[in-house]
Amino acid sequence: MVVSRDVEDVDLLVVGGGKAGKTLAMDTARAGQRVVMVERGMIGGTCINVACIPTKSLVTSARLMRRAATAEALGLRLGQAEVDLELLRSHKEDVVSGMVEVNRRQFVDSGMDLVLGTARFIAERTVEIALNDGGRRLVRGKDVVINTGTVPRIAPVPGLATAKPLTSESIMDLHHIPDRLVVIGGGYVGLEFAQMFAAFGSRVTVLESGPRLLPREDSDVAEALLGYLREDGVELVTGATAKEVVREGGTVSVLLEDGRRLEADDVLAATGRAPVTGELGLDAAGVRTDENGFVQVDDRLATSAPRTWAVGDVAGSPQFTHVSLDDYRIVKANIAGGDRSTNGRLVPWNLFTDPELARVGLTEGQARAEGHNVRIAKLPVMAIPRARTLRDTRGLWKAVVDRDSEQILGVALLGPEAAEVVTVVQTAMLAGLPYTALRDGMIAHPTMAEGLNALFTAWGD
Repeated sequence: MVVSRDVEDVDLLVVGGGKAGKTLAMDTARAGQRVVMVERGMIGGTCINVACIPTKSLVTSARLMRRAATAEALGLRLGQAEVDLELLRSHKEDVVSGMVEVNRRQFVDSGMDLVLGTARFIAERTVEIALNDGGRRLVRGKDVVINTGTVPRIAPVPGLATAKPLTSESIMDLHHIPDRLVVIGGGYVGLEFAQMFAAFGSRVTVLESGPRLLPREDSDVAEALLGYLREDGVELVTGATAKEVVREGGTVSVLLEDGRRLEADDVLAATGRAPVTGELGLDAAGVRTDENGFVQVDDRLATSAPRTWAVGDVAGSPQFTHVSLDDYRIVKANIAGGDRSTNGRLVPWNLFTDPELARVGLTEGQARAEGHNVRIAKLPVMAIPRARTLRDTRGLWKAVVDRDSEQILGVALLGPEAAEVVTVVQTAMLAGLPYTALRDGMIAHPTMAEGLNALFTAWGD
């Protein structure tokens, strides 16, 4: 395609303002280069607007509801806690709007050109932007970064799409708290919302088509967490495939393959996320996608087109904001002529249930499959003094260590503040320290991290 003469040439063109793209755009602009970042309107990206930040804000509210119910154990009489929907929505929106405004100011102060509109590639490294306030712009980048992210995917269950299902984004609009909620999909997102809405008063049923929930985790850790979810009133149904979903008035019926029928006020489709690539015109840019629509990249996050990169969820990276931030580091280095790779990244992840489940490195099953001669340590959270002071002793910590080298291969930490403690272990792993460094290190008392001293003495052999 021949591009008209009114095309604007810039040093960096970023399509989509997620964590990786916006950080790179600001850095590059601050360095004095000309940068255009195109964003459809979600200032700050998915994480701030409709994912990590609002969900964890509501997780905080749900945890407080559960703590209020056990306040007498802490010597307090608080009365009956109730959800005030307007206050709950205000809390979430205040957190989000504050972070959006911080991002907006950072964008302006960096000197980048933030363009609100929808970009479509019309040639290599060249987009036509339909501006939100009317008109168009043509922009060509010396380097181009695709960072358009993902959106909730609705599984192809007959009737599900027309039954007006909630998604991980729309459920946070908080128009009401359903009396009965069926969650289709027992992954991390589905479990977080299931426990959250159980705390808010919903009767929640989670449907998972697979034989067990959390299949990527060791069964002992997974079963411990699932037991706590059941204690909190969440019904968990595995090996259950939804055959059809029908909405009639205010009732949604979910018909299972085995003939059972579940009725609810709402159904949450927690069935994964789909990449935002369908309307980008990537063929014109010479950018290839896989069969699911994710942009194909190599280990340097380079696409099939010259000087065109993809980062974050849309590139098939693990769908965590901290991974997207690392994608930024990789692309920034490689644009500058470096050779930084995604190979060997030590990716932590956190499931913000109550208690939290945090993991980094290999599970026991993965370590044994790779041929490691392993030692396994397990510690009940009730053995950690800080957990007792919190009156929050549910949980299990597990460590996997290579018997020969004494290197930590991985940990799974189920318990309060696990998402903070796992960073201590990750740091030791990044430094190549043996497990004895955490066993013998002086860790402040009483903290949850202090439990690492005890964990690495709790061998099962």
